[in-house]
Amino acid sequence: MLTEERHQAIRNLLKREVIVKLYEIIEATGASESTVRRDLSQLEEAGELVRVHGGAKRIFSVDYEPSVKEKSEQYRSEKERIGKYAASLIQVNDFIYIDAGTTTFFMLPFIEAEDITVVTNGLEIATYLSDLNIETILIGGFIKPKTRAMIGADAVSQLKQYHFSKAFMGTNGIDSQYGFTTPDREEAHVKQTAINQTNQVYMLSDSSKFDKVSFCKIVELDDAMVITNTLTDRVREKFSKLTKVKEV
Repeated sequence: MLTEERHQAIRNLLKREVIVKLYEIIEATGASESTVRRDLSQLEEAGELVRVHGGAKRIFSVDYEPSVKEKSEQYRSEKERIGKYAASLIQVNDFIYIDAGTTTFFMLPFIEAEDITVVTNGLEIATYLSDLNIETILIGGFIKPKTRAMIGADAVSQLKQYHFSKAFMGTNGIDSQYGFTTPDREEAHVKQTAINQTNQVYMLSDSSKFDKVSFCKIVELDDAMVITNTLTDRVREKFSKLTKVKEV
């Protein structure tokens, strides 16, 4: 196996697990221990991993957060399927929370339940729902320009006044060790508060978010059911042990 092939094999192992043992890399590459150690040194110098005793550790980076427009164009068909299924879970007289985000926005055209009340921190979501004559409460706070979400202490304080039957949330990362994460600390706090006020929590996410970590933790994996599109066998087996996953 060539050097670059071994390096890619190591990268692939670290995508699956936070820490990879030396013997696992040797088995995957068929290289000698000295060769693998040299590879790890080279990858560490390149900033791709951190060497630890007996292996290597994944480096977590804070991903660039796309704008609402950019997000809405990514995985569109998957988000539509996710949104349609999520909307089918809403029942008559539900009092629900819909988190700001593009995947949650795709729920809105499919909502059929009557006599519901929706609380949201999403400006576009509130506008769309009001046009449908759905009773809607937009929480106050600061407007985050990039995602058009209401955040801050006022938003958190207002959320604490409510108790929701269901919450439909968005996330930027789903990781076996670090749970659900998002790039913004203020937005994470709003999400945490909504989740704490809810009986049933659904995390809407396309499959690209699995095995990714962002800057701020929202909650643990077992605090929400994930609604996603079709996963690979490896990802399904890994995460189904940690949380409820519904593929649509």
